[in-house]
Amino acid sequence: MNLTSSTSPAPAPMTGSNGKPSFHIAFCVDDNYFRPMGATIASIIDNNPGQHFTFHVLTFSALEDNQRRLKQLEEMYPVSTQLHLLDLASFTQFSHFLGHSHYSLSIFTRLVIPEVLRGQTERVLYLDADILCVGRLDELVDMDISNDIAVVVPDAPVTLRRRVAALGLAREEYFNGGVLFMNIEKWLAENITPQTLEALLDTSTDMRFNDQDALNKVLNGRARYISPRWNYLYDLIHDLNVNSFAMRPVGKAVFIHFAGSVKPWADWSGHEARTMFRKYLALSPWHDKPLDPEPRNTKEMRMHSRFMFRQGKPVESLKWYLRYLRKRAQR
Repeated sequence: MNLTSSTSPAPAPMTGSNGKPSFHIAFCVDDNYFRPMGATIASIIDNNPGQHFTFHVLTFSALEDNQRRLKQLEEMYPVSTQLHLLDLASFTQFSHFLGHSHYSLSIFTRLVIPEVLRGQTERVLYLDADILCVGRLDELVDMDISNDIAVVVPDAPVTLRRRVAALGLAREEYFNGGVLFMNIEKWLAENITPQTLEALLDTSTDMRFNDQDALNKVLNGRARYISPRWNYLYDLIHDLNVNSFAMRPVGKAVFIHFAGSVKPWADWSGHEARTMFRKYLALSPWHDKPLDPEPRNTKEMRMHSRFMFRQGKPVESLKWYLRYLRKRAQR
């Protein structure tokens, strides 16, 4: 079944100057996340000279400006890009699911990657768009995953313990879905996506993290785990709650995943992570897009109010708390 329309034909197999074939990476974003995705892509290219990449972007819609900038990557760097515009009408396989759940179509995007890319590549690395690459990907590029359905990275220990208990998992393991290295044919042959949808329909279990929880139920004992340095979870709120604005050491991390509610493109945070994000954004076609000067939603406004209070700025704290209340009242 044709799930997408692609803005460009599938590229011919490419090889980097290192002699290795193109490495396929997929993102699932909306228009709000093209800018940070641009920084993610630039960080990967910058830290991996000689390696050719094919970047796949799955989305339900994309502004012409974002489409143009994505294509511009091919003019700037030796990479290929493909935009896959997901056709909502093609999601007939999910009709039964949608009729019996409160979930939106957006959670399906990551689940259809193998179907969309089947025939183009045998494996693909899915990444969240709030990740920055700070090292080489040679280990992943060279990794043999022919016997694996998926290669994953364990979540933070406290989250792992809680979700294993909440989901009743047989194996004491739980991964963060921000980094998924998929074996496309094995994923499809094992019917991982349909099983994940069934797991989401199980109302007896609290699926707090939606498709991530469901994937963990389905892949429990069936996924291969690798080092946390491939999905190093960095929570900026942890720093801001104690008035710390410097980056903590990240050891040998290759992917730094800013998975919390405060992102490195939040200029209002004052955190050093902004410098890293600016560096890579400047290398992308979205280089002229500014960071967020102010909190944009109620969650950010409430957090910023708390941060201001802890910094000894009660007037600023009150201002942002009042803005938070007004914004919430407008819902």
